[in-house]
Amino acid sequence: MAELSRYQQSIVKRYYENLDTKLLQRLGEQVTDLYLAEGKKREKLWTSIGGALEKLGVPTSRIDHLRTTDDARKLADLVNELHGKA
Repeated sequence: MAELSRYQQSIVKRYYENLDTKLLQRLGEQVTDLYLAEGKKREKLWTSIGGALEKLGVPTSRIDHLRTTDDARKLADLVNELHGKA
């Protein structure tokens, strides 16, 4: 693999420094989508949400609980909680 230039290294570094912010923003958008989704689309959203929550360090047990309750309000509360930590 080729080595990255200093400029490319700075871009990659900034990307990972802001990854939490981007994930939280995306989760906020997905909460809205979840309120409106039904059926397979809702299942697909939960899969995506679960992956993002894992990347943010949310315990698996909490993710599983959110998923089994299938409650967008509880997810919105968690996203607000995570915004407070960021």
